[in-house]
Amino acid sequence: MVEGLITQRSNHTAKETADRLARKIADKGVTVVARIDHAAAAAKVGLELRPTEVLIFGNPNVGTHLMQQEQLIGLELPAKVLVWEDDKNVTWLTYQDMEWLANRYGIASAVRPTVEKLSSLLRLVVDEAASKGD
Repeated sequence: MVEGLITQRSNHTAKETADRLARKIADKGVTVVARIDHAAAAAKVGLELRPTEVLIFGNPNVGTHLMQQEQLIGLELPAKVLVWEDDKNVTWLTYQDMEWLANRYGIASAVRPTVEKLSSLLRLVVDEAASKGD
């Protein structure tokens, strides 16, 4: 376990989990800014890597409030979720704990509702992407 990160097991393959996550994010009206397939990039240079993909997504109406309090938190935004497969072919989703980040950057209590909103969104889309149901 790495401090400040939350990891959850998925009931699907890495590819299916990443696709489900992208759909769940879009369903919430949030923009998927990028999908970075690290395994595909590794393959292009002749290296092997188990499925590993990062989805980057955000909404300026949320992130801007945090950056107005502390611009350095912009290093952590937009939000990211890593979808990865371990050596036992189990798929996991890992993302930053927004409460931990808010504490790290000294985000004021005035924008705590924004932190809570982002935390809830991350938890919801990860739960939905990882669950057995659609």
